[in-house]
Amino acid sequence: MEKSFHRFSDLFAQLGLPSDPESIEAFLLDHAPLPDDVRLADAPFWSASQSALLREEILEDADWAEVVDQLNAALRGPVA
Repeated sequence: MEKSFHRFSDLFAQLGLPSDPESIEAFLLDHAPLPDDVRLADAPFWSASQSALLREEILEDADWAEVVDQLNAALRGPVA
């Protein structure tokens, strides 16, 4: 089965967040760096439904897992 390709901005839209480049950059600047001991889905800035979506996508290695991993890396990397 072929996996779907999702863009970074698509994940923000799926999470109910603004998905334009400026809003994504502002989100990353506001919330990074995420401490190493905090799982992405457990970060305090997510709503319960956002947290559940992130957790589910990673646990199921679903279509969104790759872009969720990208978000995780972006929130842990150096703040631009």
